[in-house]
Amino acid sequence: MTYLELVNDVLVRLREPTVTTVVLNSYSTLIGKFVNDAKRQIEDAFSWNALGQTITVTTVASTASYSLTGAGQKFQVMDVINTTSNVGLTNISFVDMNRKLNFTPIANQIPTEFAFDGVDASYDTKVNLYPIPDDVYTIKFALTVPQATLASDDTVVSVADTLVAQNAYARALVERGEDGGLSSSEAYQLYKSMLSDAIALEGTRYPENQEFVAI
Repeated sequence: MTYLELVNDVLVRLREPTVTTVVLNSYSTLIGKFVNDAKRQIEDAFSWNALGQTITVTTVASTASYSLTGAGQKFQVMDVINTTSNVGLTNISFVDMNRKLNFTPIANQIPTEFAFDGVDASYDTKVNLYPIPDDVYTIKFALTVPQATLASDDTVVSVADTLVAQNAYARALVERGEDGGLSSSEAYQLYKSMLSDAIALEGTRYPENQEFVAI
């Protein structure tokens, strides 16, 4: 569904008139806020395949820090690989990386480790690599990145639209109060059941979501 279709879906559930644009009036605008809140909550609940994307970093010799352009700050890391050298990178702690980059001797070789460190001017997360690259390497970050806040009427939501609509509907019922229809608690319980089913179904396709490794 598009952003506008989701808002109208919720309005119909509330027995309210549909609109031709999300910002047509104050109430449809409010429902739009609930749709975005619902979208973000669902995105945070699981590493949905629909949100997967690969961000490529091309290294520069003697440079350790890079920006993950387009990743923002709220993402999950699925895998990081150096496709130039056919090497998988390991996520180490900030403390370990800080010491490796500042204590001598400092190595300049094929990078095999990474650690996140702050954000750039665009508020995208920055990452440090170690050893510091001694050449040009292609580092691919396989991430689960939340979709940007819905703003345009015709933007299609990436996560399951049925979950977004049910969650936004429950939020709208809380705001409006009970009116003889489905209660907000009942609507939210239904949403949680739908979310659980969706996670269970998607989880069957990815073995890594079914394994627990002792640390």
